Amino acid sequence: MAKQESQQKEDYTPHYQILLNPTAMDEMFEKIMHKIVVEKKYRDPNYYAKNLAEDLGLNSRYISAIINLRFHQNFSQLMNDYRIMEVKYMLKDVHFNKLKLEEISTMVGFSNRQSFYTAFFNRCGVTPKEYRQTHAIKLERDLLDERRMRSLKGADRDE
Repeated sequence: MAKQESQQKEDYTPHYQILLNPTAMDEMFEKIMHKIVVEKKYRDPNYYAKNLAEDLGLNSRYISAIINLRFHQNFSQLMNDYRIMEVKYMLKDVHFNKLKLEEISTMVGFSNRQSFYTAFFNRCGVTPKEYRQTHAIKLERDLLDERRMRSLKGADRDE
């Protein structure tokens, strides 16, 4: 009996998936990505699937179905992925060294500290602080190497 139930679950195709036209879904996917990535809507902590659907003139269930089929995740997870990508970039960039983690998390669209830390740890396996420290050490090494190379090039010109 359990094997039969398992087989039925594997064969099950959600109703919304049958209704989605692949060509239309590709077009909507492009529009979704443009809103989220190009327009950086992920930075708005109050931007939800409902807002995206309104912006695109679609039903929020249709938006959710496309995101689920393309990314195998929900809208919130997708938004957090882009937020985390930007946070990781900022934590490696010397220009953001003086900013507190909470300031960075707010800049990329997290509405509170706990959701930021949870999302970051779930995706990266380390805390934002540990990530920053690890990359700060690498950044220091890279800067030292760059300075050495400049001084060696300067010494070569003097000879």
